[in-house]
Amino acid sequence: MNRKVLVTGGAGFIGSHLVDGLIDMNCQVTIIDDLSTGKKENINPSAYHWLQDLTKIDVKTLADSIKSFGIDVVYHMAAKTAVQESMLEPELYDSVNVGVTLKLLEACNIAGVKRFVFSSTSAVYGNAETIPTNEHEPTQPLSHYAASKLNAEEYCRLYEQLYDFDIRILRYFNVYGDRMSDEGGYKLVFPIFKELKEQGGKLTINNDGEQRRDFVHVQDVVNINILVGLGNLEYAFELFNVGTGVNYSVNEIADMFGGEKIYNNNVKEPYETLADMSRVNEKLDYKPKDRLKEWIKDYVN
Repeated sequence: MNRKVLVTGGAGFIGSHLVDGLIDMNCQVTIIDDLSTGKKENINPSAYHWLQDLTKIDVKTLADSIKSFGIDVVYHMAAKTAVQESMLEPELYDSVNVGVTLKLLEACNIAGVKRFVFSSTSAVYGNAETIPTNEHEPTQPLSHYAASKLNAEEYCRLYEQLYDFDIRILRYFNVYGDRMSDEGGYKLVFPIFKELKEQGGKLTINNDGEQRRDFVHVQDVVNINILVGLGNLEYAFELFNVGTGVNYSVNEIADMFGGEKIYNNNVKEPYETLADMSRVNEKLDYKPKDRLKEWIKDYVN
């Protein structure tokens, strides 16, 4: 499959795994990543890496470059993702998550690239009224991060309507796996618990620990991205949850690590996330696996 694919954020956690998967399928991959959060060591040597800050390039130059690369499919994964940081710097999150998405959509339109896969987040649902949550659930963001992703989704929808794009939006639940961030403003609970355990400390838990999350392994995220980006779907616009349909409480996660627990800050966050995966199961004929317990055993050791 000699498709030419662009992955923004291809040096990041999820993006680098996607690049690996695409190269395994004999795609020619171009990465755009400014390495502000991505890591050079994550970059597959078979991909071309364009070191570029997308907030600083103009649309025409970006469009000319995309055209010169002969791109067939764009995966837009580059984003700012730290919820607490977004509450302190809302304009930054609007610039990166909304502004760059709009710029990339316009550049693709000029360059004639019509297949566009956008990485969004289950955070757009906020405190979902229905559990498990399907793609028709009303959106009610609880952070500037979630609002920026939802606004970017709306631009994707607009370009599908105005310019006949093939748009796929993927709303990720809590993604885990090798290369996930263990530093900076956005960390899942796993590296936090691992560090505390290695230091002999108590496992620090926000709120009462009964908040539940749907954790999905990065390989399932990659597989779904490849199915929607390279497969032939019936409609030009598709929206998919990317989770497992299984969730765990933070207390249950702590018990998998083992050790004494301590309860700390009261933080405003959704009480429960759980993806209704019917759409992926039926339209893509794919069922993500619940690998969490086995993965944590290996991760701890």
